[in-house]
Amino acid sequence: MLTTRSRRTVLVAVATTCLSVAAVGAVAVAPSAAADATDPDFGPNVFVFDPTTPTADIQAKLDQLYAEQNSNEMGTSRYAVLFKPGHYDANANLGYYETVAGLGRSPDDVDITGAVRVVGQPDPGSAAGISALTNFWRSAENLSVTPTDWSNQWAVSQAAPMRRVHIKGILWLEPGNGGFSSGGYLADSKVDGITINGSQQQWLTRNSVLGDIWTNGVWNQVFSGVTGAPAADYPSNPYTVLPTSPVTREKPYLYVDDDGAYRVFLPALQHNSSGTTWGGADPEAGSSVPITDFFIAKPSDSARTINKALSHGKNLLLTPGVYHLDRALVVNRPNTVVLGLGMATLTPDNGTPALAVADGDGIRIAGLTIDAGPQNSAVLARIGGVVRHHDHSANPISVQDVFFRVGGPWEGKATRSLVVNSDDTLLDDVWAWRADHGNGVGWTQNTAATGVNVNGDDVTAYGLFVEHYQRYQTIWRGERGTTIFYQSEMPYDPPSQAAWTSPTGQGYASYRVPWTVHTHTAYGLGVYSFFNQGVDIRADRAIEVPKRPGMSLHDMVTVFLNGSGGIEHTVNDAGTAVVGSFGTSNVVSYP
Repeated sequence: MLTTRSRRTVLVAVATTCLSVAAVGAVAVAPSAAADATDPDFGPNVFVFDPTTPTADIQAKLDQLYAEQNSNEMGTSRYAVLFKPGHYDANANLGYYETVAGLGRSPDDVDITGAVRVVGQPDPGSAAGISALTNFWRSAENLSVTPTDWSNQWAVSQAAPMRRVHIKGILWLEPGNGGFSSGGYLADSKVDGITINGSQQQWLTRNSVLGDIWTNGVWNQVFSGVTGAPAADYPSNPYTVLPTSPVTREKPYLYVDDDGAYRVFLPALQHNSSGTTWGGADPEAGSSVPITDFFIAKPSDSARTINKALSHGKNLLLTPGVYHLDRALVVNRPNTVVLGLGMATLTPDNGTPALAVADGDGIRIAGLTIDAGPQNSAVLARIGGVVRHHDHSANPISVQDVFFRVGGPWEGKATRSLVVNSDDTLLDDVWAWRADHGNGVGWTQNTAATGVNVNGDDVTAYGLFVEHYQRYQTIWRGERGTTIFYQSEMPYDPPSQAAWTSPTGQGYASYRVPWTVHTHTAYGLGVYSFFNQGVDIRADRAIEVPKRPGMSLHDMVTVFLNGSGGIEHTVNDAGTAVVGSFGTSNVVSYP
């Protein structure tokens, strides 16, 4: 996340588990039992409401969760609030690790009058007195909101997606009063009124419909497949606009059918698409899977139990909580769906990966947080085994709303966070974060070399956020890769230049495409420095790529935020230095 000041350690409140007051009561079943299609056991941290639930009860639960989670940045409580189709009067203010989602087939099936919002946090150390710089790990999905205030506020930074949402009014993306914000991600959504970007330093909007106008921007605003996107004139304005998205597949979502049975919808693959997948004359393309085809896991389930269910052909739904794993969760079967609710979190305790995904067609991984454990993991999540370059273009693997952390809740270690070996993989809203604040944070404590390693060919990434790793943030070795929006801060804490020097010069580039790669495309890349150890630390370049015709990079920015040292060049030897004081450097295209 971007900042112009030092971070503070956040005190952690340990939350207690609370019981559901929802209209649908959960019935305990044995872990191996089949899910009840109309009354599945989602555990005590999922609250399901229907239109007959008293409004006061709904509001009381929403207020209780916000009071518990508003300051619980590094805590272990996780919650999901689900609304069955119908109308509701509610003001849902989301804290950490809260997901609010509708259970309809269309966002308009769940009609909320009031708000589904995120507000700024008090920040006495800033001039504004308010900030959204650490508003992470929460989401809103598959519902419509008619604001009763003048707007629906969604003042967030990373790992706080808004997907498949209809805002019937104004959408406000900043905390107010000029406070900083560092988002963000909006997809498959419609905004009827103005979208006020305000202080948002960067933002990706993908496959959506915007109403009246999108106001202003700071450094890097990318629109891919967006109807109503603002006109681009980079760098006179910070907008990068692609009329269509080359290849997409929306995130799976939970819904209730006309018979009251729970199902998971799997949206279809799209090429050169724009606008939303819903709201048109034709039904949304895709397929549906009954909840009875899922193993519904609880945090008390062991990795062995979960793997047994996967090996027997079940899909996996992870209910909210922290899953401590003594071995990796292994996904081998093609077309398996792994879906987390309420920021479900995987933590490998023994230095293994948290997730090992085979090189198979159509596997979908969505809605997870993955925390490094106390023993170093060589990799936290691996997509594909040995690089074999099998063609998955007709039915790719997708990784959506998956967020990695090394340090923060506790001291963690992981050499690499995400390794993608499978060709044609879709990455869609991924944040890999070596913690700069929280617990177990320091150059020799939360050690982590690289955030994202892409080895497969024809991989496409939308919304790639990679921050604070100790060497390269991202290494892209696969051919014909495409990145649409990239945000990265270099590590804050190198103790010396000698400790942070790469084979190609001072510091490590954030985004590296090795010289063996012949074709690569990227749009809207922002790299930022804030070296805060009082040492003059330099990075010779933010982006390092081969200089050859197959490279096609567009709309890049480097920024000195604060601290000392800085970045000498934006891409290779192009771009001006941003060193020693606040400044920006823009490169429109390269080479």
